[in-house]
Amino acid sequence: MRALYSGVTGLEGTQTEMDVIGNNIANSNTVGFKSSQVTFSTALSQVLSSARSPQGNLGGVNPVEVGLGTQIASIDQLMTQGSLQNTGSPTDLAIQGNGFFVVNNGSGNYYTRAGNFSLDQNGTLVQSGTGYDVMGWEATNSSSGQGYVNTNLPIGKIQISSNATMNANATSSMTLGGNINSASGIQPVTITET
Repeated sequence: MRALYSGVTGLEGTQTEMDVIGNNIANSNTVGFKSSQVTFSTALSQVLSSARSPQGNLGGVNPVEVGLGTQIASIDQLMTQGSLQNTGSPTDLAIQGNGFFVVNNGSGNYYTRAGNFSLDQNGTLVQSGTGYDVMGWEATNSSSGQGYVNTNLPIGKIQISSNATMNANATSSMTLGGNINSASGIQPVTITET
């Protein structure tokens, strides 16, 4: 009878795993979706013979156990980096590495990796699928014209004005690096400042 119980627990666990795999496949094109993975563990085990300690010149003997079924230990979300795609929309964003976007539905903040955003009629950046407001710090210009973000302030809705402009700044310095081919001859170089 125990063998039947073990088989049934295996079937039930496999059914759960198939459900998780089906959910992963169904959401393969969902923006920001994180797939899940099932981990199994032994539900019960029966000791058929006990362990014995070493005696004389002989080593010890491990116990003999038989598993009596399986159970789902966990269903874990895999938080690995997904592939990035160019959508052609200037408001679609992606996070490479750790982190989440903060969105707000009016009653609280939520965290997401889905960066399919658009502008609503008021110029507020919103998540396309939910309409939740995208939250962040306001970027402003300093008195010198440099843009900066003050992360000491609380986050708020991101407003993008259709007629907003930002002054361009000329590049003031540059760093260049490279490798010299050791097989090439010495060439004279003239540097002129303009």
